[in-house]
Amino acid sequence: MKIKYDFLIVGSGLYGAICANELKKAGKKVLVIEKRNHIGGNIFTENVNGIHVHKYGAHIFHTNDKEIWDYVNNITEFNRFTNSPLAKYKGELYNLPFNMNTFYQLWGEANPERVKEIIKSQTNEFSGKEPKNLEDKALSLVGRDIYEKLIKGYTEKQWGREAKELPAFIIQRIPVRFTFDNNYFNDKYQGIPEEGYTVLIEKLLDGVDLHLGTDYLKDRAKFDALADKVIYTGPIDAFYNYEHGTLDYRSLRFNTNVENVENFQGVAVVNYTDKDVPYTRIIEHKHFNYTSNLPYTVVTKEYPVEWKPGDEPYYPVNDEKNMTLFKKYKKLADAEQNIFFGGRLAEYKYYDMHMVIRAALNKINKINEK
Repeated sequence: MKIKYDFLIVGSGLYGAICANELKKAGKKVLVIEKRNHIGGNIFTENVNGIHVHKYGAHIFHTNDKEIWDYVNNITEFNRFTNSPLAKYKGELYNLPFNMNTFYQLWGEANPERVKEIIKSQTNEFSGKEPKNLEDKALSLVGRDIYEKLIKGYTEKQWGREAKELPAFIIQRIPVRFTFDNNYFNDKYQGIPEEGYTVLIEKLLDGVDLHLGTDYLKDRAKFDALADKVIYTGPIDAFYNYEHGTLDYRSLRFNTNVENVENFQGVAVVNYTDKDVPYTRIIEHKHFNYTSNLPYTVVTKEYPVEWKPGDEPYYPVNDEKNMTLFKKYKKLADAEQNIFFGGRLAEYKYYDMHMVIRAALNKINKINEK
């Protein structure tokens, strides 16, 4: 590691890989170091006997940005997967997102105008009132039936808190469709890489020096000396040794098994909205890129857990306390001269994949302008 690089990139997730690819195309010498023993961050997929397993939860690419869609498809071909998950509540199945199929399952009503009347009658109690918490907000948007069966239990498991204890701003809106349409995303383009996300990252990092199992924060001075500039995609509070305090996250635990059946649940994702069911969803990976000739399948149960330092951080807790803390770290980061911060952990925000790519491209454009 005595070679001098133009850029050191900390993290081989989607943000870091996009930055590495763009800098390589610009003729820069790039080193990527990754703490884990594999590339790809949370979009890492593992080939398990011909099935691409999403090791850190379901990742479905969707965007209305044709430039981004073309960008990824020029690297590796995406399939035409359409996300049509189901929700299971006390043994009953409901279509997601909330649409006319869902409402027919709830109320036996197939008339959109009548459905609007039912929802309005259930939300009237909050008319003109300011929601005090997440429960109030959800009830004011969709009413009690949808909330009690399809939102409350799932949300309380996801956040590890009673809905009445969660701030209202967590739910800005709840998509409700008055058509029989089970396509979860409205985006024009959506799919999954035919060969898995790991191949996408491999191709992005092709021609870039890479070191796995390498912890940047354990020897920053040594690694910083290797390059003129650093792009850091890890937790921003860890970068500054938690000098202002620790940012909060929710974490996840995954239980993955091979099942000796051809088809376990008939769909990629089923959400479990009962609070007394400990997991939030079951993922059947085969359905992301269905391989019909395999007599077995791989399923993952996803359990939300309380995060503590040392656990993998997944979802930032963007409440007032944590955002105040993050702003302190962001002020420090903004003052750095040759260190650039980006990605979900460094920016303490939830990112869809197409947004990650756009943000990385924008970052490299700004760096190249200097």
